Amino acid sequence: MSANTAFSRLDTLARRLEAIEHAQAMLGVDEAVMMPSGGGEKRAETLGTLAGMYHEMATAPEVGDWLSAAESEPLDDDQSAAIREFRRSHTNMTCLSSEFVTRQVNARVRSEQLWRELRPAGDWTGFLPAFEGLVALAREEAQLRADALGLSPYDAMMDQYDPGNRAADIAPVFASLKSFLKDFIPRAIDRQAERRARRPLKPYNAPFAIEKQKALGLVMMEAIGFDFSHGRLDVSHHPFCGGVPTDVRMTTRYTESEFLSSLMGILHETGHGLYEQNLPQAWTHWPSGRARGMTIHESQSLFQEKQIGCAPEFWEWALPHVRETLGADAVAGWDLDDVLAHVLEVEPGLIRVDADECTYPLHVILRFEIESGLIDGSVRPSDVPEIWDAKMREYLGLSTITDMKNGPMQDVHWPSGAIGYFPSYTLGAMVAAQLKAAMKRDLPGLDDDVRHGRFVAINDWRREKIWSVASRYSTPDLLIRATGEKLDAKYFEAHLTQRYLG
Repeated sequence: MSANTAFSRLDTLARRLEAIEHAQAMLGVDEAVMMPSGGGEKRAETLGTLAGMYHEMATAPEVGDWLSAAESEPLDDDQSAAIREFRRSHTNMTCLSSEFVTRQVNARVRSEQLWRELRPAGDWTGFLPAFEGLVALAREEAQLRADALGLSPYDAMMDQYDPGNRAADIAPVFASLKSFLKDFIPRAIDRQAERRARRPLKPYNAPFAIEKQKALGLVMMEAIGFDFSHGRLDVSHHPFCGGVPTDVRMTTRYTESEFLSSLMGILHETGHGLYEQNLPQAWTHWPSGRARGMTIHESQSLFQEKQIGCAPEFWEWALPHVRETLGADAVAGWDLDDVLAHVLEVEPGLIRVDADECTYPLHVILRFEIESGLIDGSVRPSDVPEIWDAKMREYLGLSTITDMKNGPMQDVHWPSGAIGYFPSYTLGAMVAAQLKAAMKRDLPGLDDDVRHGRFVAINDWRREKIWSVASRYSTPDLLIRATGEKLDAKYFEAHLTQRYLG
């Protein structure tokens, strides 16, 4: 295409914006993993400045003219998809001023830094003023976006993380799932108790050296297909997958008392990393070349962690690697059933990222209900600890009223300004179960492949159905194309029933 077309101008702009995004991503990873505490103020200023620069470039008056012109140009299918996503992105950005973006990014970075400092002591009182300021900015943003998109404020916030998510659609699905889980979880716990009466849960042979745990994680990542020439594993307060597709940065956290939480976290983040590494390289600078929202992103991480990593077939293959890497003493006296008893343990707990797949959705539903209230004003930031505690007691029978560290201060999302993100976690679990069901129809030898540590066919399927198409299609269309059906929670419920009650 000629360099004088509107599309070519947008293409050039996209490459420049991608360069800024690359810098932002790597500075963000460094801030979470390596930066000394004294670098926080200047890092916040720098990230705020870069965000303002990005916003100014992306919302310059001529960009809207280029978009209108490009929509009338002869484009191929890939370019047309790019323009659709350019338009959606442009609408979302032009509703916020550069001044607002700079101010908000600075506040978010400083809030996250304060959260890291105060979370170990659970100092909610010290964190509250920053959180109140962040929520006020989030409500301001939500209204600006709502006015531009014709959505409710909370829907406008969710749309940033997963285009198409609507509270009116999610709330009844979550209410139904919550009802299912309230009945299912006690049954699963009773079935677990019956098994343990016959075969008691064996204690861990702690301690487990951190370096050996890291080595085990690297073995698993490599076998699953993670490309270490385009990524690495580090340690942070909160596990995450960041960076850019050509340089994916994953983190986990370790404890010497057991090895499964860090390993399962690594499997989870590897699912994210595989998605990023396998996005179409030719489109990386186009909005259509990015991952298709957080529901699909979470479906990839939860597929890796839960659908594959918690399967008995996976541990038939993995257990010998555990013995070899952690040492024979690490699992001395353990067999496959002993490991699965820990991997598939159902036990209500305070920490979302450590929750089993049965109780995990209730952690997400709790956050969805609170954060939607923060945006519509029905929940005040100062009321969050009491509301959190009430919902935890109702849903999981646990109290956090005296434990802010493991209550409303446990996640990085709200301190970093990510409000509207949480629903994607449980929607992703539903999608993962549906993808697994479709994959088993297409790959009859899937279980045997996992049993022998063969992940190529599984990754090829996901590359064809999910990774390679990036954001070319909407989330509903992408799921229909991959599985032949719209999202249906029956697959997730059937998965839980078969695994824990079968």
